[in-house]
Amino acid sequence: MAGGVVKVNSPIQAVKVRRLYLQVAEQLQQLIDNGSFSVGSRLPAERDLAGQFAVSRPTIREAMIALEIAGLVEVRSGSGVYVLDRATSAQLPQTQAPGPFEILEARKLIESETCALAARHINAQQLTELKSLLSAMEGQEQSVEEAEVIDEQFHCTIAEASGNGALSVTVEWLWRLRNESEISTRFHQRIREEGSRPIVSDHQRIFAALESSDPAAASQAMSDHLQRVIDSLLDSEE
Repeated sequence: MAGGVVKVNSPIQAVKVRRLYLQVAEQLQQLIDNGSFSVGSRLPAERDLAGQFAVSRPTIREAMIALEIAGLVEVRSGSGVYVLDRATSAQLPQTQAPGPFEILEARKLIESETCALAARHINAQQLTELKSLLSAMEGQEQSVEEAEVIDEQFHCTIAEASGNGALSVTVEWLWRLRNESEISTRFHQRIREEGSRPIVSDHQRIFAALESSDPAAASQAMSDHLQRVIDSLLDSEE
């Protein structure tokens, strides 16, 4: 009826958008369940899977973490990803949290410009705090876990120094996602086990740009740093 309300006989289901890495993980699970990948077999290389699924390598890496959490595969550093034998049906993580590489990509975009603002507004007290954190990072006497805390404090202090409260809470939220998301915590736990630490030379370059009040250099230093982190994490376990 024109102008009236159209009634639908069958109930409408809410549309659920699944994160890309979970969609890839679901397809891989189906291939494992139907025997396309047998127990004990090695999955194709990350680059090959990225090409077949037409997604990025980070998305494939995140999908592998989801499969690992579900107990479907075992990730062996330097060897590959292998299908596990299991007695019960596997359940992929029921989450809409972004993956670790999504978080890093967001940090690269946001923290680079935040660092540029900080170069314009940072005060002497904040520079002193950053210098103290940098000295602690350079000492490398702390545990991997302690080094991560120092790294987080360094980045959050820069965000605070930007003078923009919205950017500051956004950066803190991204770090909280990194530390609390199941898939992200699993990923970073493995990195910690490998002894990975903050890249000291990158942080020295960031500090030098802030100390010189050079927004362009500060933005570039932060962008380069986070891209290097992404690249090094992709190279690990390759």
